[in-house]
Amino acid sequence: MATKTTWVIDPTHSEIAFKIKHLMISNVKGLFSDFSGQAITDGDDFSAAEINFQLNPASINTGVADRDGHLKSPDFFDVEKFTEIAFTHGKLSKKGSDEFLLSGELTIKGVSKQLNFAVDFGGLMTDPWGNEKAGFSLNGKINRKDFGLTWNAALEAGGMLVGEEVSISCDIELSKQKS
Repeated sequence: MATKTTWVIDPTHSEIAFKIKHLMISNVKGLFSDFSGQAITDGDDFSAAEINFQLNPASINTGVADRDGHLKSPDFFDVEKFTEIAFTHGKLSKKGSDEFLLSGELTIKGVSKQLNFAVDFGGLMTDPWGNEKAGFSLNGKINRKDFGLTWNAALEAGGMLVGEEVSISCDIELSKQKS
Protein backbone atom coordinates (compact mmCIF):
# COMPACT_ATOMS: atom_id res chain seq x y z
CA MET A 1 0.00 0.00 0.00
CA ALA A 2 1.42 3.37 -1.03
CA THR A 3 1.96 6.18 1.45
CA LYS A 4 -0.80 8.79 1.69
CA THR A 5 0.29 12.01 -0.01
CA THR A 6 -1.25 15.45 0.47
CA TRP A 7 -1.43 17.89 -2.44
CA VAL A 8 -2.69 21.47 -1.99
CA ILE A 9 -3.96 23.95 -4.55
CA ASP A 10 -1.37 26.48 -5.66
CA PRO A 11 -3.65 29.56 -5.90
CA THR A 12 -1.12 31.59 -7.91
CA HIS A 13 -1.26 29.02 -10.72
CA SER A 14 -4.95 28.07 -10.54
CA GLU A 15 -8.19 29.66 -11.69
CA ILE A 16 -11.83 29.15 -10.69
CA ALA A 17 -14.07 30.60 -13.42
CA PHE A 18 -17.72 30.55 -14.43
CA LYS A 19 -20.02 31.89 -17.11
CA ILE A 20 -23.75 32.37 -17.32
CA LYS A 21 -26.16 33.66 -19.95
CA HIS A 22 -27.24 37.30 -19.79
CA LEU A 23 -30.36 38.44 -21.69
CA MET A 24 -30.30 34.89 -23.10
CA ILE A 25 -27.97 36.08 -25.91
CA SER A 26 -24.50 36.50 -24.41
CA ASN A 27 -22.33 35.21 -21.58
CA VAL A 28 -21.07 37.00 -18.49
CA LYS A 29 -17.86 35.54 -17.10
CA GLY A 30 -16.36 35.78 -13.67
CA LEU A 31 -13.71 34.46 -11.32
CA PHE A 32 -13.29 33.70 -7.65
CA SER A 33 -9.91 34.76 -6.27
CA ASP A 34 -9.97 33.37 -2.69
CA PHE A 35 -9.98 29.56 -2.64
CA SER A 36 -8.13 26.57 -1.24
CA GLY A 37 -8.29 22.81 -1.46
CA GLN A 38 -6.45 19.58 -1.16
CA ALA A 39 -6.21 16.10 -2.62
CA ILE A 40 -5.13 13.02 -0.68
CA THR A 41 -3.62 10.32 -2.89
CA ASP A 42 -1.83 7.00 -2.61
CA GLY A 43 1.66 8.18 -3.52
CA ASP A 44 1.44 9.97 -6.86
CA ASP A 45 -1.60 7.96 -8.03
CA PHE A 46 -4.68 10.17 -8.42
CA SER A 47 -6.99 7.32 -9.53
CA ALA A 48 -8.75 7.21 -6.14
CA ALA A 49 -7.91 10.66 -4.72
CA GLU A 50 -10.00 12.25 -1.99
CA ILE A 51 -10.78 15.91 -2.76
CA ASN A 52 -11.97 18.84 -0.64
CA PHE A 53 -12.26 22.44 -1.84
CA GLN A 54 -13.47 25.75 -0.42
CA LEU A 55 -13.92 29.23 -1.84
CA ASN A 56 -14.99 32.58 -0.48
CA PRO A 57 -18.01 33.82 -2.49
CA ALA A 58 -17.15 37.42 -1.49
CA SER A 59 -14.06 37.08 -3.75
CA ILE A 60 -16.25 37.05 -6.88
CA ASN A 61 -15.05 39.31 -9.69
CA THR A 62 -16.94 39.82 -12.96
CA GLY A 63 -15.12 43.03 -13.81
CA VAL A 64 -18.13 45.22 -12.91
CA ALA A 65 -18.27 46.45 -9.29
CA ASP A 66 -22.06 47.04 -9.27
CA ARG A 67 -22.74 43.54 -10.61
CA ASP A 68 -20.29 42.02 -8.11
CA GLY A 69 -22.10 43.87 -5.32
CA HIS A 70 -25.42 42.45 -6.49
CA LEU A 71 -23.96 38.93 -6.66
CA LYS A 72 -22.69 39.29 -3.07
CA SER A 73 -26.15 40.46 -1.86
CA PRO A 74 -28.94 38.25 -0.45
CA ASP A 75 -30.39 38.09 -4.01
CA PHE A 76 -27.55 35.71 -4.88
CA PHE A 77 -24.66 34.50 -2.65
CA ASP A 78 -25.60 36.44 0.54
CA VAL A 79 -21.92 36.61 1.52
CA GLU A 80 -22.64 38.17 4.93
CA LYS A 81 -24.52 35.02 5.96
CA PHE A 82 -22.81 32.37 3.80
CA THR A 83 -19.04 32.86 3.86
CA GLU A 84 -18.04 29.67 2.08
CA ILE A 85 -18.85 27.55 -0.93
CA ALA A 86 -17.53 24.04 -0.38
CA PHE A 87 -16.97 20.86 -2.34
CA THR A 88 -16.58 17.98 0.12
CA HIS A 89 -16.42 14.18 0.18
CA GLY A 90 -14.91 14.37 -3.30
CA LYS A 91 -13.67 11.19 -4.92
CA LEU A 92 -11.66 11.14 -8.12
CA SER A 93 -12.07 8.02 -10.27
CA LYS A 94 -10.09 7.21 -13.39
CA LYS A 95 -12.10 6.96 -16.64
CA GLY A 96 -9.30 6.92 -19.22
CA SER A 97 -5.57 7.54 -19.50
CA ASP A 98 -5.90 11.25 -18.62
CA GLU A 99 -9.62 11.45 -17.85
CA PHE A 100 -11.26 11.33 -14.44
CA LEU A 101 -14.69 11.77 -12.91
CA LEU A 102 -14.91 13.88 -9.76
CA SER A 103 -17.93 13.05 -7.58
CA GLY A 104 -18.76 14.91 -4.41
CA GLU A 105 -21.02 17.26 -2.55
CA LEU A 106 -21.24 20.93 -3.53
CA THR A 107 -22.68 23.29 -0.90
CA ILE A 108 -23.82 26.81 -1.81
CA LYS A 109 -25.94 28.94 0.56
CA GLY A 110 -26.43 25.98 2.89
CA VAL A 111 -27.85 23.75 0.13
CA SER A 112 -25.85 20.59 -0.66
CA LYS A 113 -26.13 18.55 -3.84
CA GLN A 114 -24.24 15.47 -5.02
CA LEU A 115 -22.57 16.30 -8.36
CA ASN A 116 -20.15 14.89 -10.93
CA PHE A 117 -17.59 16.81 -12.96
CA ALA A 118 -15.35 15.77 -15.85
CA VAL A 119 -11.65 16.25 -15.06
CA ASP A 120 -8.66 16.12 -17.40
CA PHE A 121 -5.23 15.32 -15.96
CA GLY A 122 -2.49 17.55 -17.38
CA GLY A 123 0.37 15.55 -15.89
CA LEU A 124 3.08 15.69 -13.24
CA MET A 125 6.09 18.00 -13.33
CA THR A 126 8.85 19.17 -11.02
CA ASP A 127 9.29 22.96 -10.99
CA PRO A 128 12.73 24.65 -11.05
CA TRP A 129 12.78 24.72 -7.22
CA GLY A 130 12.26 20.97 -6.85
CA ASN A 131 8.54 21.10 -5.99
CA GLU A 132 6.35 18.37 -7.47
CA LYS A 133 3.24 19.67 -9.23
CA ALA A 134 0.14 18.11 -10.80
CA GLY A 135 -2.22 19.84 -13.23
CA PHE A 136 -5.94 19.34 -13.77
CA SER A 137 -8.77 20.99 -15.72
CA LEU A 138 -12.35 20.62 -14.52
CA ASN A 139 -15.43 21.47 -16.54
CA GLY A 140 -19.05 21.12 -15.59
CA LYS A 141 -22.45 22.75 -15.23
CA ILE A 142 -24.80 23.39 -12.37
CA ASN A 143 -28.28 24.87 -12.15
CA ARG A 144 -28.06 27.89 -9.85
CA LYS A 145 -31.71 27.47 -8.77
CA ASP A 146 -30.81 24.09 -7.22
CA PHE A 147 -28.78 26.07 -4.65
CA GLY A 148 -31.31 28.79 -3.86
CA LEU A 149 -29.83 31.34 -6.29
CA THR A 150 -33.24 32.16 -7.73
CA TRP A 151 -33.24 35.93 -8.34
CA ASN A 152 -34.19 36.91 -11.88
CA ALA A 153 -36.14 39.44 -13.91
CA ALA A 154 -38.50 38.75 -16.78
CA LEU A 155 -37.69 40.45 -20.07
CA GLU A 156 -40.34 42.46 -21.90
CA ALA A 157 -39.65 40.53 -25.11
CA GLY A 158 -39.83 37.18 -23.28
CA GLY A 159 -37.23 35.13 -21.49
CA MET A 160 -35.26 35.95 -18.38
CA LEU A 161 -32.42 38.35 -17.60
CA VAL A 162 -30.10 35.71 -16.10
CA GLY A 163 -29.76 32.09 -17.23
CA GLU A 164 -30.20 29.19 -14.84
CA GLU A 165 -27.28 27.06 -16.06
CA VAL A 166 -23.82 28.03 -14.82
CA SER A 167 -20.78 26.66 -16.63
CA ILE A 168 -17.83 26.05 -14.34
CA SER A 169 -14.25 25.89 -15.58
CA CYS A 170 -11.32 25.32 -13.23
CA ASP A 171 -7.63 25.05 -14.01
CA ILE A 172 -5.90 23.65 -10.95
CA GLU A 173 -2.24 23.22 -10.13
CA LEU A 174 -1.54 21.13 -7.06
CA SER A 175 1.68 21.19 -5.03
CA LYS A 176 2.85 17.99 -3.38
CA GLN A 177 3.46 18.56 0.31
CA LYS A 178 6.76 17.38 1.72
CA SER A 179 6.40 14.56 4.23
